[in-house]
Amino acid sequence: MYGKQCVILVGGLGTRLGTLTEGCPKPLLGVAGRPFLEYLLRNIRRYGYDDFILLAGYRGDMVEAFASSTLREELGCRIRVVVEPAPMGTGGALRYAAGMLQEQFLLLNGDSFFDFNLLDLSTRIVGSNVLVRLALRQVLDASRYGTVELDADCIIAFRERPESPGPGLVNGGVYVLSREILKYIGEGACSLERDVFPVLAKDRAIVGFTYEGFFLDIGIPDDFTRAQQAIPHVMRRPAVFFDRDGVLNHDSGYTYKIEDFHWMKGATQAIRQLNDLGWYVFVVTNQAGVARGYYGEDDVQKLHAWMNEDLQRSGAHVDDFRYCPHHIDGAVENYTQTCSCRKPEPGMILDLLEHWPVDLQLSLLVGDKESDLEAAESAGVRGVRYFGGDICVLVRDSLGK
Repeated sequence: MYGKQCVILVGGLGTRLGTLTEGCPKPLLGVAGRPFLEYLLRNIRRYGYDDFILLAGYRGDMVEAFASSTLREELGCRIRVVVEPAPMGTGGALRYAAGMLQEQFLLLNGDSFFDFNLLDLSTRIVGSNVLVRLALRQVLDASRYGTVELDADCIIAFRERPESPGPGLVNGGVYVLSREILKYIGEGACSLERDVFPVLAKDRAIVGFTYEGFFLDIGIPDDFTRAQQAIPHVMRRPAVFFDRDGVLNHDSGYTYKIEDFHWMKGATQAIRQLNDLGWYVFVVTNQAGVARGYYGEDDVQKLHAWMNEDLQRSGAHVDDFRYCPHHIDGAVENYTQTCSCRKPEPGMILDLLEHWPVDLQLSLLVGDKESDLEAAESAGVRGVRYFGGDICVLVRDSLGK
């Protein structure tokens, strides 16, 4: 069963990149040894999107080969490819995939990277007539993009590219769309940006929200060259590792049922604060209840999945979870053992560091026990002790110290 859907436009010819795109779609060009599209998928997957549709055209066979790689298993998601029979524009490509679309979905350009909290865009409260939520970016030179005009949050006009370089508010190429937008897409070639969005602007059915995150479009050679270092750099982020019971939620003793889980004061706000800053958020938790036979690993995983579902209602998310089911005094044979993952051992933290590009210099672990801090020290992460109260205040005051 798949949940949140993301559609990515990967069908363009990329002519401005010259010989670089001869025989290769622009989103599959290599950036520091990986296809640019892989960076997009990895980043979007963090926000709970697990149903990807790639709208392909030029060299669709290469896109299909990319989608059938081991990446989908690694990310735990579905990746489907729709290859348009002829170039039909961004709107036409979307219409061609109409039968696969959810009632609401994320849409983005496959040749640009805009780093902000995607869940903020999808959880914004908007009017019932709004069909498009658009992420906007203030840039120093808007002459490559064209600009937008706002009335409060409503986009009322899309302007042509300015003739001379200068700052402006531009379309960041990330949208949350209602499936009803298909009613505005006619037969034949159709551009969302040129043919559909201006009509919606007149009906005040398209809104825009400005974000300040890293933005890069690889559409010209200079920016593609810049991407080689800039993209891996932005993917390397500080992280906060949270203990779970007694830190994120009240410790009622072997919490594993959803109905027994209660967030600590400020916990969801603390996680949202870190998401907005672009930091990774991880949970590292000892779960000896598995070894003692009180519940199973499936129960732990179910609760963690629910935590993210609940957080997403507030525009927040945890990037990854690690738990240790072992204990030397357990009652279940397979789990009755010492191990390198149970805190105060650092195994869970070290495993996350292997799988995620974490900048340790600013990172920290928040725990309520001495064993949490010992695990952090062994892993080379700064430890912060939580003694109760509003954990959002503690995290805010601890960042960057």
